[in-house]
Amino acid sequence: MDSCFAPSCDFRISPSSSLLPFAAAAAAAAAAIIIIIIIISKTFFRLPSSPPLPPCPFRLPIVGNLPFLDPNLHSCFAQLSSTHGPIFRLHLGSKLAIVITSPSLSRQILRDHDPTFANRDVPAAASVISYGGSDIVWNPIGPTWRMLRRICVREMLSPTNLDAVYHLRRRELRSAIRQIQSAAISGEVVDVGAEMFLTVLNIITSMLWGGTMEGEEERSAVGKMFRHLVGEITELLGLPNVSDFFPAMSRFDLQGIERKMRVLLERFDGIFARIIEMKREKRLTDEKKVEEKMDFLDYMLMLEEKGNESKEPFTFTHVKALLMDMVVGGTETSSNTIEFAMAEMMNKPETIKQAQEELDKVVGRDNVIEESHLPNLHYLNMVLKEVLRLHPALPLLVPHCPSSPCSIGGFAVPKGSRVFINVWAIHRDETMWKDPLEFKPERWSYGDAAGSGEFSYFPFGSGRRICAGISMAERMVLYSLASLLHSFDWKMPQGITEMDLSEKFGIVLKKAKPLVLLPVPRLSNPQLYS
Repeated sequence: MDSCFAPSCDFRISPSSSLLPFAAAAAAAAAAIIIIIIIISKTFFRLPSSPPLPPCPFRLPIVGNLPFLDPNLHSCFAQLSSTHGPIFRLHLGSKLAIVITSPSLSRQILRDHDPTFANRDVPAAASVISYGGSDIVWNPIGPTWRMLRRICVREMLSPTNLDAVYHLRRRELRSAIRQIQSAAISGEVVDVGAEMFLTVLNIITSMLWGGTMEGEEERSAVGKMFRHLVGEITELLGLPNVSDFFPAMSRFDLQGIERKMRVLLERFDGIFARIIEMKREKRLTDEKKVEEKMDFLDYMLMLEEKGNESKEPFTFTHVKALLMDMVVGGTETSSNTIEFAMAEMMNKPETIKQAQEELDKVVGRDNVIEESHLPNLHYLNMVLKEVLRLHPALPLLVPHCPSSPCSIGGFAVPKGSRVFINVWAIHRDETMWKDPLEFKPERWSYGDAAGSGEFSYFPFGSGRRICAGISMAERMVLYSLASLLHSFDWKMPQGITEMDLSEKFGIVLKKAKPLVLLPVPRLSNPQLYS
């Protein structure tokens, strides 16, 4: 028993054993200090890398630069570039953003390194409304994206197919002109943006599903419903979202943006389901007639049922995603451009006079304007270019996302960062444009002399992600603008002497205040309006 407890009774302790706990504690403390120093140095005293990251404005821990950004990001980014240069970085929560404000750097991204930057960092709200990124805009580069773009461009947006459905554009635009004439006779003002939104929407939906919905009242009701939904969708897409800045918290949807977007998606789904059901019934009852004159929805449903030449499956989700792209992507962009054009011209009456003189010469006041007249309207084409220079529909384009690390302008652009190209600022850069803030359509009569060179003007983007609907958008906007100026003189409401051209930033650039004008008929014969 004693022998069992003998070791515990020996209180002699060797020096080495007595220091062991203290040495371990000291080592742990030293390690903690080193870790803290590394974290601090990486956060505040980042050693230069090869190549270094772009410069960055002052930021706070965790939230980064978020508290210091103005809601009008396009102008805010332009101001930051004047201080930090044509490429700088922002820390948006845990997301790294790279902002480009230079033609040469834009060229590197959109042409030299186009394959690297061709993907998207899909925002949470966009993922919801695009059926999980199943559309053209947000789909990653690959076989599926190439299939979708080929179907869309070849079967709907090609010049031949656009020519084939001209009668639909003409019908809807003439209907809008009749509506405006009724307002003119009554002495009522017209909300130009709202009127053009419904017109463009009716044009697009007519091209998508043709005569599926019969009757003016039914089409008008669906058009008004779509206008409300599209407005809400673009509003939500432009809102700052905590889920995007801190992806680890996206599951909580703290602002409820994804929840609201799902509600809008369900409403769109309901409309699409009804239209598709009506379309399927028509195809079953008169399949031969449908095949002779297929609209875009007919064609997509045929591909979904019978397959396509690509190995990639074309699903019912793709059908709805492409419909969503056309309805959401083509309406506000076009109607807002028309609204900005009219506002700019109202502030410079001589531009309206010159455009109308050209219209009277090419078309005449005893005739109705047709799309065939558009190539001969050289001044009005310059007006459109100038409007898109000053007010590009997507001021920051759709953000790009590098699939691998890349060097741009001598700076490192990490994989997965969100790359904004501020085309709005590039179009207004005084080093590239003479009198950049002035609305001067005549500058385009000098051809390349209008800007200082390549990538000084690219309102529709560039590279493989260039807007697929350029041809359709230019036709619709130019035809609409020409019709408004040819059919009516326009006056400002009483008490207003100058148009407010202030902008409201969003994924689509909008006029901050609606453009309300008083139309006055100018054609020689009232019957021309009908």
